[in-house]
Amino acid sequence: MSDQKESKERKESQGRKTPSLKMVVDGEVREISFEELTLSNNLAQEALVRLLVDKKIIDGQELFEYMQKIRTERYRTEPPSENQTEKK
Repeated sequence: MSDQKESKERKESQGRKTPSLKMVVDGEVREISFEELTLSNNLAQEALVRLLVDKKIIDGQELFEYMQKIRTERYRTEPPSENQTEKK
């Protein structure tokens, strides 16, 4: 492939999002980008949380506390202490 052709294809593809997933809907192939997947997941999660809070199935403050707890467990900046490793 010539350098000019590669350069032209690179410029054309820069404006498009790289597909992360291909799915078939009504016989048509649809490419979905990572950004679209992320936004769709975020929308579904927010709708679910709002519904659960509105129906008083969960408490918003309790959910927030659990999120903080999981964040500190998952994103540690220091190695686990001896007490934490003994629990496993």
